[in-house]
Amino acid sequence: MMKRVFVASVALFSVAGLVAFQQQYEKGDLGFDDTPMLPGQPWRVHDLNRPRPRKVTAPAACDKPVPPPSDAVVLFDGKDLSKWVQSRRGRTVEPRWKVENGYIQIVPHTGDLISKEKFGTAQYHIEWQIPKDVQGRSQSRGNSGVLLMSRYEIQVLDVYDNLTYADGGAGAIYGQWPPLVNPARAPGEWQTYDIIFEAPKFENDKLVKPAYVTVLFNGVVVHHHKEIIGRMAYRQVGTYAPHGPEEPLMLQDHNQPVRYRNIWVRRLGDYDQK
Repeated sequence: MMKRVFVASVALFSVAGLVAFQQQYEKGDLGFDDTPMLPGQPWRVHDLNRPRPRKVTAPAACDKPVPPPSDAVVLFDGKDLSKWVQSRRGRTVEPRWKVENGYIQIVPHTGDLISKEKFGTAQYHIEWQIPKDVQGRSQSRGNSGVLLMSRYEIQVLDVYDNLTYADGGAGAIYGQWPPLVNPARAPGEWQTYDIIFEAPKFENDKLVKPAYVTVLFNGVVVHHHKEIIGRMAYRQVGTYAPHGPEEPLMLQDHNQPVRYRNIWVRRLGDYDQK
């Protein structure tokens, strides 16, 4: 799943400084001016000129994972990958990502990690880390992604001091909406996503309600009940296709050694249910 997206530099640049910084990058690293227009927006997909989110300082990271609620489905507790399979070239295989020191680390080119259990409307908690010795730039710097229902992506990327296009940075609804702000911590520190997701609804082949998402990134709201345009797509406007009310959670292998820990999900029901 190739996506050379352009991570929002959360620092503020002067015009001259930004121009000089951009000269270090190829045009495709920073964004594009030939992609389709996003519906209802004045911006193209991965727009070269879309404003990058401003940087804010998040609360300090916790050294140890916070225990999950009692009703959570724990998908990874630091021990093993027994609740996951891996997808590689259209085949389901045993996971090959590395488990050590209480976290999972992507083994590049082995395939995406997919939960055995399926989920839809739910609260998702995922902690992730870009290694301190990260290399590369733009989309080649700590790239991964959290794909709700294996389709709707919240981007993972190093955006602490790394420039990319606005709808491709950490916390972005990939290819659709940048985060409201950039509260990313430095590489080597743990980052947290708390995601409240409302699954789309279909009647036969017709979409009757799109998906919505609220995202807290390191405790900071970066999306508030935001409509998702469609499934993740690179350089195209995402679209919907019918699927079940619950589908697996996917963690993307983008060929870079990103780490994950403390992954759990709470299904959300209606009010007044016992």
